[in-house]
Order: sequence, then structure tokens, then C-alpha cells
Amino acid sequence: MALNFEKFNGLIPAIVQDHKTGKILMLGFMNEEAYDITVREKKATFYSRSRESIWTKGETSGNYLYVKDIIEDCDHDTLLIKADPAGPVCHTGADTCFNEINQETEFFISHLVKVIHDRHEHPSETSYTSSLFRQGINKIAQKVGEEAVELVIESKDDNKDLFLNEAADLFFHYLVLLEAKGYSFDEIIAVLKERHK
Repeated sequence: MALNFEKFNGLIPAIVQDHKTGKILMLGFMNEEAYDITVREKKATFYSRSRESIWTKGETSGNYLYVKDIIEDCDHDTLLIKADPAGPVCHTGADTCFNEINQETEFFISHLVKVIHDRHEHPSETSYTSSLFRQGINKIAQKVGEEAVELVIESKDDNKDLFLNEAADLFFHYLVLLEAKGYSFDEIIAVLKERHK
């Protein structure tokens, strides 16, 4: 079924979402020409209702929205654009037009997992993580146990900073253990999702 540009007088609302973090970045409108340019050039392009002209996001600032996917809604009159932003999206300099920081916890965890994997695959003499891998699985498992005990001890007190630091230490060493065993964090999430059904 073709997109319905007639419902909103030749325009379709286009919600732009960061394809990595899931954050909503902005809302724009597309006419058929803007949509065709977006599909062809893979850069989010809109129709400006105030200027009555086509514009590509980032053409002035360089902060383009590189399109990864375009999804139509069930009525074919609204689009979800999944994009990779080259910088802040809002003209104010904010990450999003809703003044939200465009970084999710999951994104940082994914980054951390990649760093740990890199330290395993490309050891560095100055890296603490690489030193754990050099010492072997027994040492890594021991560190996880030590950090778990330290977290339990801190949980009995009311020092937020100490508790959070021990929790972070445990989580980090847990990720190192997963890497050493050849398992991924995504596999653990899959188990949790299966249990949640």
C-alpha cells in the first residue's frame, strides 16, 4: 500500500529515532519529494512548513541524520526513521529536540563489553583487564567471588558511594568472566527474557 500523503495535506509526520539508543530525536514532516530524497540519499530530509521548502537535516551544521531504516505505521500516514545522528540534533545544541541526553545504559554496556573483548583479543601490558586474562579463568572467577563478598558487606551499611562502587566492580568482573568463558552478555539477556515469558 502506498504512503498516504493526502491525509495531512501532502505531508507525513516523520518521527526520528536513534537506531542504537532508541531515543526519540525529533519530529519532522516529509512531502513526497523529501521522502524520495531521504530514501535515495540515506540522509533524513524534510519539508519545512515555515519556509515552504525542502531541507536536509545537517546541511548547515554537518550534523546529518544517516538513515538506517524507514518504517511505515499501520495506516501508512506516519513514518519512523531510524537514524545514526552525526552530532546534536536540536538547533539549540541539545542531543534531541526534547532536551534529552541521547545515551542509554545499554549503549554504554555494549561499549564496555567491546572494550573487554578488545583487551582479551589484543592484550596490553598496561591494561588491568588484560592482566586478568593473562592470569587465567581461576583468577577471574576468584575476583568475581571477592567482589561479590565485598558487595554483600557494603550492602549491610548505608554508604551509597561504597555500595555503588562495589556493585560496579562486581559487574565489571562478571563481564570479564563472561568474555573469558566465551559467552556474551546478550546470551544472558536471552535467558532472562525466556524466564520472563
